[in-house]
Amino acid sequence: MTPISIDGPLWTLALVNLCVVLTQVIATTRLVPVRHLAGSASSRASSAIAAIGLLAVIPLNSAAAADVRGPGNPAAKSRTGNTEVTSNIRASFRSALPVEGPAPSIAGATDWINTQPLSLDKLKGKVVLIDFWTYSCINCIRTLPYVKAWRDKYKDMGFEVIGVHAPEFAFEKRLDNVRDAVENFKIDFPVALDSNYRIWRAYENMYWPALYLIDAEGRIRHHQFGEGSYEEMEAAIRDLIREAGSRPSPEYSSPSAATGAEIPASAQPALSDETYLGYEQARNFASIGGAAQDTPKKYYWDRLDLNDWGLTGEWTVGADSAFLDRSFGEIAFRFNARDLHLVMGSGPEKKAIRFQVLIDGAPPGKDHGADIDEHGVGTVTETRLYQLVRQSGVPTKRTFTIRFLDAGVSAYVFTFG
Repeated sequence: MTPISIDGPLWTLALVNLCVVLTQVIATTRLVPVRHLAGSASSRASSAIAAIGLLAVIPLNSAAAADVRGPGNPAAKSRTGNTEVTSNIRASFRSALPVEGPAPSIAGATDWINTQPLSLDKLKGKVVLIDFWTYSCINCIRTLPYVKAWRDKYKDMGFEVIGVHAPEFAFEKRLDNVRDAVENFKIDFPVALDSNYRIWRAYENMYWPALYLIDAEGRIRHHQFGEGSYEEMEAAIRDLIREAGSRPSPEYSSPSAATGAEIPASAQPALSDETYLGYEQARNFASIGGAAQDTPKKYYWDRLDLNDWGLTGEWTVGADSAFLDRSFGEIAFRFNARDLHLVMGSGPEKKAIRFQVLIDGAPPGKDHGADIDEHGVGTVTETRLYQLVRQSGVPTKRTFTIRFLDAGVSAYVFTFG
């Protein structure tokens, strides 16, 4: 990707925006852990450093760097929907979005959903949005209503979305799991399974979600990492559709009402952060004696400070998850956020595992999440993100406990919103 140079007085503006950029990237993206990209230089540390370099290519919040930048498409004749567009009409609008470079190939997918294998060559003449996502990522889930709405509104104007599913966990490499997720999220656009990270590496990507907008000539013209800035992205989509010769209506898209985990994060920032349960990335583990790696052990805890968590019962803590060896095990977390989610599952056999959630030792009532009832009762079947708490009032410090009545669950990561 070719950086955009920033000269003269714009450097002052760039420095002012640095903290804003870094804060947004960290808060609204999931950075790729090292273990998922063997042989890659990517890491949480290097991703944070790279975010500084992104200042050269992330649009600045200034009138001078609004949605009209850079050169546009050459004039040509095309057909969009049922309307023929002449070269004179096409030449009448040139988007000023910068040309960041040629879009890398999307070859190398291990499988495709909702389509036969695609290539960018086959899509030449269309505006294409590449969406890197993984189905258990809360940031990706909250972005989906907007991506689906853009596709629905502009698909008849020469616009296409390609979801590139790049897994974080091993269970996200399973085709049947991704198919279930695509069906559950009601995704009808093409999805490439990038289980070997070939497309991810071709784009030198480091984030979930990451959006790359490609013009009708196959060039990257805009990108976005993380949640938010939806109007800016849609404005860029509309710019490139106009540049390609179509004329979008004045109205922007209107995402359908989000439910469950798809609802945007709380306006009050969560004071609890993403927390992994596997020993490779675990932190703030409060069970007495610490974790025994890859070995069954009986755990208990006696105190949890904010953002501490602990296990009770017999568990095996593995590299990326904690596995319950005997029934009636518990996980507790002292948190402060509106929403609490836990990624968990019962393996390929999808055995039903019963559980109950307690908040401060009592059933959650009106503070229950979308995947349990007011009594805190729920069942694990699919391996996915489960929304377990949505505080109905102002978020406060609470102690969350999930008690599993059956053995065999694997728990991976807590996320908040």
